[in-house]
Amino acid sequence: DAGVHSKAWYAATCDRKMAEDALYRSNKDGSFLIRKSSGQDSRQPYTLVVFYNRRVYNVPIRFIESTKQYALGREKSGEERFDSVAEIVENHQRTSLVLIDSQNNTKDSTKLKHIVRVS
Repeated sequence: DAGVHSKAWYAATCDRKMAEDALYRSNKDGSFLIRKSSGQDSRQPYTLVVFYNRRVYNVPIRFIESTKQYALGREKSGEERFDSVAEIVENHQRTSLVLIDSQNNTKDSTKLKHIVRVS
């Protein structure tokens, strides 16, 4: 279990559009929630949705079968791995998360500061 179900930041019944709309409404840098990934792929079960600089970022959360751990984004060497999704959130409430915009090829970073609830 990823440790998500009892958490305020987990939006269980939320799709990508609902998540993005809720974050745009919050309009605060560092607003975030976690939703189930649209693809229903066991290797990428969740998505971290973050608002920063008037943009919404959808960051895939991967499940690494071999180690039973979680990691953010595309696989890369030396990546941080976590034992639960909750650990990813706790870590990035303390340390900045790098947000990569692949369309404009820019990088930003923010901490996860404001939990957004989807009504």
